[in-house]
Amino acid sequence: MNDFRTAGSATHMRREIEEIPAAVRRLLAEGHPRIRQIAAGAGAPVFLASVARGSSDHAATFLKYASEIYLGLAMASLGPSVSSVYGGRVRLDRALVIAISQSGASPDILSAVESASGQGAFTVGLTNTADSALARLSGAAVDICAGPERSVAATKTFVNSIVAGLLLLAEIGGDEDLLKAMARLPDQFAGAIDVDWRALAEPVEERGSLYVIGRGPGLAIAHEAALKFKETCQIHAEAYSSAEVMHGPVSIVENGYPILALGVRDAAEEGLAATADRMAAQGGAVFATTDKVQKASRLPFAATDHPLTDALVQIVSFYAFIEWFARRRGFDPDVPKHLNKVTQTV
Repeated sequence: MNDFRTAGSATHMRREIEEIPAAVRRLLAEGHPRIRQIAAGAGAPVFLASVARGSSDHAATFLKYASEIYLGLAMASLGPSVSSVYGGRVRLDRALVIAISQSGASPDILSAVESASGQGAFTVGLTNTADSALARLSGAAVDICAGPERSVAATKTFVNSIVAGLLLLAEIGGDEDLLKAMARLPDQFAGAIDVDWRALAEPVEERGSLYVIGRGPGLAIAHEAALKFKETCQIHAEAYSSAEVMHGPVSIVENGYPILALGVRDAAEEGLAATADRMAAQGGAVFATTDKVQKASRLPFAATDHPLTDALVQIVSFYAFIEWFARRRGFDPDVPKHLNKVTQTV
């Protein structure tokens, strides 16, 4: 089963990757009116905060960069254990708190949302389970409209969580350029599924470890990609910003050590390309989604007309690759070792 585009349809993960364009189209049609209503009722938050774990926390990191770059509002990640384990109460008056959980059932996320509401925050729950405890507990809830997701590895719920959050931020900020770009996402996701990253496979298999680097919203995608390498393929991967990797981690990049560099068409692209080229020059096997590299190997990519959507479509190309790579390595990507679909932590 090595066919990149068709044989993978036997797995839930591949089918759900292929459902991403339709899931996003459904969210834009059915969920956007509710999101616009929530944005109108959010008032004028002084800052934003997020509550999430796992892939959902990577989605929150993406929204952090979107909020700070395009909305001009700081966004902090709240530690769920602060309320659920330590009993702490964080002052959040005049804050907008976004909680992201596909199941809406994890006790620590629910505890944090309850605490945030008690501290004066306006809470918004993004969930794929419309009747979940998170939806009931939040001041406002958004059904991300991804539809049932049977694979343990999240794909379409990750994408739709980000799209729902971006719609909320765009509506709060009145960002018409972003809203127009998001309307084109379904077709762009469809194209991104067939972008072929199989050139990564051999260098990664040879070393059994890699770095994934990005900058800004691309860093959030790097974190999600690193998680999926571990989750589906039993490959150790670490995510770094293209700036932070130079503060120590770069020292082990030699003798074909693999790097996946996620370049985005934004202000950070040239710096990321320069970092990718430096690591290639010192012996790394560097693959980059940017035309600006000279020494690193260029990976194909589906470019869009907005930096945020440009970053987001790359995870779809990666998902298609990692599902194929898991099967190549003899793993079932639908049932990663030692994991369950719903993880409940306190």
